[in-house]
Amino acid sequence: MSFMKKFKDRFKNKEETEEVSEKYKEGMKKTRNSFSGKINDLLARYRKVDEDFFEELEEILISADVGVMTVMDLIEELKMEVKRQNIKDTKEVKDVISEKLVDIYKGDDEESELLNLQEGQLSVILVVGVNGVGKTTSIGKLAHQLKQQGKQVVLAAGDTFRAGAIEQLEVWGERAGVDVVKQSAGSDPAAVIFDGIKAAKSRNADVLICDTAGRLQNKVNLMNELAKVKRVIEREVPGAPHEVLLVLDATTGQNALNQAKTFSEATNVSGIVLTKLDGTAKGGIVLAIRNELDIPVKYVGLGEQVEDLREFEALAFVYGLFADLLEEA
Repeated sequence: MSFMKKFKDRFKNKEETEEVSEKYKEGMKKTRNSFSGKINDLLARYRKVDEDFFEELEEILISADVGVMTVMDLIEELKMEVKRQNIKDTKEVKDVISEKLVDIYKGDDEESELLNLQEGQLSVILVVGVNGVGKTTSIGKLAHQLKQQGKQVVLAAGDTFRAGAIEQLEVWGERAGVDVVKQSAGSDPAAVIFDGIKAAKSRNADVLICDTAGRLQNKVNLMNELAKVKRVIEREVPGAPHEVLLVLDATTGQNALNQAKTFSEATNVSGIVLTKLDGTAKGGIVLAIRNELDIPVKYVGLGEQVEDLREFEALAFVYGLFADLLEEA
């Protein structure tokens, strides 16, 4: 089955396919312009698939921040597939590259992109990440979307150190129509989260989303603080947190991958929220995070609006990466 056939079959109807494809196509324009332009040029210059072709493809993928280890794996897989299908013409490689990128992302786990929400009990989502990545904004957008789905949501303002963080979360709470539990600036974040859990339980909320500090005096302090918050959650809600979402800024490329490594050591990150994907040519970082850290990307930011925080779709992401090339096929 061709990539485009798989992509179209993924959605319920033509309207949904068009809506998702347009969102990813528009949101990933910067990455695609640099990426598929180079791939197109490569396919035009090479008549046959040989070692030189793969070397240049390797360079293009690395420049899109797909990550060196991921690129090595991908090139190896492509070589085997090209051999297996006996592909000689470079134009036939397009579909194979698209499929292998989806394979690298998805693996065997079809459900990994979905948010782990509990039925009939409180779901606790811990949101972590350094300052400036769009953490509070992502929490606000996620709260709004969950509210639209009919869920009762409470926010806990656990980033008590950054000036204005509590007020910013309150603004988003008002916008989304959800309650915000807070204490004064400089309070103990674990105490705020504790209050948040108590409030969420007493209000029979479906989801509690906890904001956390993005910077303390040093990295060790920050990781210790997060570990303490996590212990409070585990004690008060057995089995929680049900998600630990790490917010990363896509425009930082490999730096985002390093942050993911640091945070996953401290907090068992279960999913990534990748913001500002629409503002970067380094969208390949999605694949590096998935392949090198085995952490799924659950949401991506494809614009400024509330609805532009999208549930991540691997097929749609690869379509966004290759739209111009795939539509020519």
